[in-house]
Amino acid sequence: MRWKCTLAYDGTDYEGWQAQPSGNTIQDFLERRLGTLFRKRVVIHGSGRTDSGVHARGQVFHFDGEWRHGAEALLQALRTGYPDSIQVYRAEGVEDDFHARYSATGKRYVYQFFEGYADPFDTRYFWSTGNRRLDTERMNVAAGFLEGRHDFASFTANPRDEREDNPVRELRRLTVERNGPRLRLLAEADGFLFRMVRSLAGCLFDVGIGKLDPSDVVEIRDKRERTNFVQTAPPQGLFLERVWYG
Repeated sequence: MRWKCTLAYDGTDYEGWQAQPSGNTIQDFLERRLGTLFRKRVVIHGSGRTDSGVHARGQVFHFDGEWRHGAEALLQALRTGYPDSIQVYRAEGVEDDFHARYSATGKRYVYQFFEGYADPFDTRYFWSTGNRRLDTERMNVAAGFLEGRHDFASFTANPRDEREDNPVRELRRLTVERNGPRLRLLAEADGFLFRMVRSLAGCLFDVGIGKLDPSDVVEIRDKRERTNFVQTAPPQGLFLERVWYG
């Protein structure tokens, strides 16, 4: 039987989602727990990989396993045996053709800025701007130029000869919202390239502090290759918020 699970995690102390020889990734922890439950090796497939230090509120994964006690019992079993920084909060049976990655129709990421110096309780989850102030109006103008269906090769961290075969994505929403010193960048698309959201956040940050003009992002976008004009924002501000299916 195929199972679909949704979880949240604080990625601060982990080496990302994908399994690594160190064993200190989210996938490693989940597979060890499932191996204990099913008394054999269980391989999981995630909706996407998150980098070291990146967080998730709505990561999805699937796996195959014979479990005769129902979804609620599976969920309760999955809620034990993890550090406090990992929490599985939904488990459900799905059709055999469901795939956590390939069945996804869209994703939402959130990137968080703190204007000024964040306190110790926020530094794990925000990019602190220090003395630099962000003009959200300029950032939203620039974001508007990036919405839509475009080749986003300029906003992936992969070298040209290793990047995705098709760097075209439909960026359905890209907006910056302010709540006092806290700013949230919301990015929704049919899919994202490697480090694309962190690259978008870094570029809009430079627009917000006046280093780039909003219109500069059009030239960057249309160049369709990575340049020094695009910085990659730090990982701690990024959250995988939601994955859509169907």
